Amino acid sequence: MPLDPIAYKPYADPDDFIREVTDLIWVNRAIGHIRENYEPDSIVHGSYGTSVGVEEVVEGSLMRISATPDRVGQAEDVVWEARGDDAFLSSHLVFSAEPAADFVSRTIANCLYRRGRMVEEWVVRDSLAIALQLGQDPDEVARGGAFIGYSGSMTQAPPSDVLAVGDSGPRPDDFRSEAQMVLEFIERVWNGRDLNLVEQYWVRDLMLHTVGYRTVIRPEGYRRALLKMIRPFPAGRFEVRDVVTHSAERYAGLRIAVTWVFKGRYNGTPDFGPLTDSPVEVLGVSQFLVQGGRLVREVRVYDEIALRTQIAARRGDTPYVSNNIY
Repeated sequence: MPLDPIAYKPYADPDDFIREVTDLIWVNRAIGHIRENYEPDSIVHGSYGTSVGVEEVVEGSLMRISATPDRVGQAEDVVWEARGDDAFLSSHLVFSAEPAADFVSRTIANCLYRRGRMVEEWVVRDSLAIALQLGQDPDEVARGGAFIGYSGSMTQAPPSDVLAVGDSGPRPDDFRSEAQMVLEFIERVWNGRDLNLVEQYWVRDLMLHTVGYRTVIRPEGYRRALLKMIRPFPAGRFEVRDVVTHSAERYAGLRIAVTWVFKGRYNGTPDFGPLTDSPVEVLGVSQFLVQGGRLVREVRVYDEIALRTQIAARRGDTPYVSNNIY
């Protein structure tokens, strides 16, 4: 079923819609446009929990823009799929550069738009990259945050058949074999810990862009990066919440974006200070590039600073500072 232009007008398509609206708000400073762009009761799931209502988005955006006024963010990728005939889900990879402070970072915002209005959003930022490039102590930055927890769809069990219905609703059956391959890889390698199978799914010259603005190459580099990520939470698991696929020459072919939540307990390697055996819940998005039936690149974004905030709060060394999590 073709997508009704009401889903993205007055722009050319959802890709154009996402890129231009983001630029309008974040670069041209039309912050008030958020009220036209988001539903009044819009839901936003971020690294620190869930917020409801457009005004928190307005206030949070204003604070972020004023804190880094020279930052420019532009679309590195836009993966989108229809959700019925009047809505779409986009996975927007934003590359941000702050020339004055000399730092770069990535954000991924997964946005569910219905008839041109934001209904629900899942947004993750690589705050670790900014802290490291500015010479800040990540743990000190983390102690200034507050994790409020999730509500709504994020509290429900993960979808049983995410290729049919994800958190954003029923999805088209596009690129099924490639999407199944990605989900199989996540289950066998990420959750099953069969790291020896990386070569079965990936090309030799793979690239992983991950948090801290780090780039990893080759299968062994990928294995070591995954081990480092999960070793503080050795029994943790990745829950897949949504999938969106799109093929476009502009972005080198087929990309498959996966929204996931990692849940575990901090009882493994003490990479974030003394162990607490406390639960952690990490929202993340991975965008995979598929070429010739093989995985070529992954861009993985989650907020390690927010993860550290959860751990620090369980130890009782994190003061509450703000209730705006956008």
